Amino acid sequence: GYCDQPYVVITKDGNWLCTLTTGKGVEGQRGQHVVATISQDKGKTWSPLIDIEPADGPEASWVMPLVAPGGRVYAFYTYNADNLREVPNCNAPRLARRVDTLGKYVFKYSDDNGHTWSERRYEIPMRPMRLDRENNAGGAILFFWGVGKPIVDRGRVFLGFAKVGKWGLPGGMVRSQGCFLRSDDLLTVADPAQAHWETLPDGDEGLRAPKGPVADEANLVALSDGSLYATYRTIDGHPCAAYSHDGGHSWTPPAYMTYAPGGRRVKHPRAANFVKKFSNGKYLYWFHNHGGEPVHTGPWDPYAGRNPAWIAGGIERDGQILWSQPEVLLYDDDPKARISYPDFIEDGGRYFVTETQKTIARVHEIDPALLAGLWSQFDRAEVIRDGLALERIGDPIPPGSTVDLPRLPDLRNRGGFTLDLWIWFDELTAGQVVLDGRAPPSGRGLLLATSPRGTLELTLSDGATVFH
Repeated sequence: GYCDQPYVVITKDGNWLCTLTTGKGVEGQRGQHVVATISQDKGKTWSPLIDIEPADGPEASWVMPLVAPGGRVYAFYTYNADNLREVPNCNAPRLARRVDTLGKYVFKYSDDNGHTWSERRYEIPMRPMRLDRENNAGGAILFFWGVGKPIVDRGRVFLGFAKVGKWGLPGGMVRSQGCFLRSDDLLTVADPAQAHWETLPDGDEGLRAPKGPVADEANLVALSDGSLYATYRTIDGHPCAAYSHDGGHSWTPPAYMTYAPGGRRVKHPRAANFVKKFSNGKYLYWFHNHGGEPVHTGPWDPYAGRNPAWIAGGIERDGQILWSQPEVLLYDDDPKARISYPDFIEDGGRYFVTETQKTIARVHEIDPALLAGLWSQFDRAEVIRDGLALERIGDPIPPGSTVDLPRLPDLRNRGGFTLDLWIWFDELTAGQVVLDGRAPPSGRGLLLATSPRGTLELTLSDGATVFH
């Protein structure tokens, strides 16, 4: 079956409560609904699924949990409230029958740590924008979904979602913008129906991409000064990031995410890219580390390439987040695996990540040394000596220089190696050789050279099979 967005909160009894979207078929198939499950042993075992909405009701999707300071747990999700069976004016019959990304934004709550849920569902009013008025139904139906797990900052509740301006081909969500829902009193009102909600940003436009028509899956964190920082995905080969200094009412202009102000752009396909803040005040960013400007010059599947999953560590400096160089967090032996929609959990000084491959959801514990290494990059300007097998220093290293390469580990048995270079190119013509460790005549070994995409390409060969 289908399972997506395995998001976790720690309830007041110390257990983990995971909410997720599930169904017997594939994503979008009839019977898709939202459920919860409970773990008493930090993710090792889980309870049977608990329906938040039943499988035989209208589609309920993209559930996100929030635990309030008093212990009440909220579950926010998209609900096909009118039980529509077809998207109007859709250019693809298969997508026209998919009705899981429209309707009302609603929530239920639990006062017993997720074991049972309120019978009533509460609707969150969403303010229409230009994109809604231009959608398939002319604004009569709202198309949207959310993956931005709710946060609480200074008593204010925020959750991120995307408005869809056109549903169909290409890509399902043809046009989209990032938005947020904010409530300043959900955590204090006696009756959740009386909570006041705002749709942000103000005005008629949400968060947008600098070039393409897609800007969705906005999620956010709060900085120490009360500012908000959001990331969201595009089809431009780069994710976007934005800051708000007025509680989400306005945001910095559309801009691709960089590792530092004015620095190198982050690369990412059309996939979840999430930011998380931990109790130590530091941040973590999940993404897939490929894409870039060359995607505009040739065929490229923006939904592909969700394996491996990468992370970067972030620290606050001068009111902004600086990001470390990335490291691989998770990978699958199947290159077509799609590892995505994570959640990060901090529990008793230990760190965990959930993820889904759409049919399998898992929990992994993260070595805290990995995170510490990311967060310390800003203060440790030094070469890593642990495991160093070869070092060649020159200013510059003369072209044509040779060096004896060490024996590389067996990659078939989980061996691995890292190439760490400090290099400057005057231009990026394809075919410039940086490192050639191939053995004639079979070509066994490695080659590092510039590619036609304006990138560095690593080629590995065992003499019979070549991997790029």
